[in-house]
Amino acid sequence: MIIVETTSPQSDPRTPGAVMLRVTAIADGPLAEAAFRIDHERLYPLEIMASLAQAGAFGAHLDRNGGNFGLAIDAMRAVSRRCGATGFLSWCHDVCGLYMEQSGNPALTGQVLERHVSGQTFGGTALSNPMKTFAGIEKMLLRATKVPGGYRVSGALPWVSHIAPGQYCGAIAGVVRDDGSTSHEIMFLLRCTPEVVLRHCPEFSGMEGTSTWGVRLDQFFVGQDDLIADPAKPFIARIRAAFILLQTGMAIGIAQGSIDSMLEVEPLLGHVNQFLHDRPDALQAEFDELGERVATLALTPYDGSKDYLLAVLDVRTHGAEFVLRATQSALMHQGARGYLIHSAPQRRIREAHFVAIVTPAIKHLRWEMARLLKEELPA
Repeated sequence: MIIVETTSPQSDPRTPGAVMLRVTAIADGPLAEAAFRIDHERLYPLEIMASLAQAGAFGAHLDRNGGNFGLAIDAMRAVSRRCGATGFLSWCHDVCGLYMEQSGNPALTGQVLERHVSGQTFGGTALSNPMKTFAGIEKMLLRATKVPGGYRVSGALPWVSHIAPGQYCGAIAGVVRDDGSTSHEIMFLLRCTPEVVLRHCPEFSGMEGTSTWGVRLDQFFVGQDDLIADPAKPFIARIRAAFILLQTGMAIGIAQGSIDSMLEVEPLLGHVNQFLHDRPDALQAEFDELGERVATLALTPYDGSKDYLLAVLDVRTHGAEFVLRATQSALMHQGARGYLIHSAPQRRIREAHFVAIVTPAIKHLRWEMARLLKEELPA
């Protein structure tokens, strides 16, 4: 747990304890019941997401609500404990709200943001390619040209999650000069109007309930009202650590669900499971230590120092590596019952693999840490 609530949650529905009571009730009830359909039938759980929004799951981290990143991560943990795909959708929704509020654009920080936070509308993030581009791993896939009143954007992204016709996501494009060179980048709210082509992605081994699409734009117009940042790089530098830190809620939640599965069979199989590595008590101790690290970092999400960013990259890496171990151990502790197609341990194995490869993946995180540490070394 990230949150330590000392006042009665019934005294004020906005307190962290009250929010967590509502979020946990939804996660342990309707979401837990729908997890199999989300995983196996590609159910996109927008009704559950709307309920979570109304419970207060998606606004705690915003400045207007006190900037409580610890509560936002804890809500994501409770959701991911029951369904990693919905935990990922929660992160997508959270960071999209973060983009809008931090943009400072009145057209995005008023009613548009309020409707987003309350679950009346939904939107995700298309920053996988830009984040890799800024790290020197890929090339920017969206290209923009300046036109009167805004920009025209063209290009294609292979997969963008938590979008659908009528929804939206945060995206970045490189602004191209007449000679073909890039002058800078812009960040904007990409609205999935009929002009935006959405295509089905190849089937993944998991996370199919996240409404993930390939996106193609052809001279798509972006006006001033939809600009999040121009230029984008200073904006990304300011929110990057917060963007990454929020993802820890997924890893912590899936790991906690795995510990639950291990304890579930302890009365029956503990006599033989004692010979396995990564026993539940050892994982619980590491879980608690990881949660404490996240809680401390969540107090200062916009700390712009290199040391802080390194700490966030490290804890995100730790979370990804920890959840891989925890999910595998849970399956080993449950044995054949954990290998059944409908079992939670089997599903969590695939959810953990996603946590390890979603941007920034473990290799990307290590790449960034090595680059930052190299900059500190003498020439």
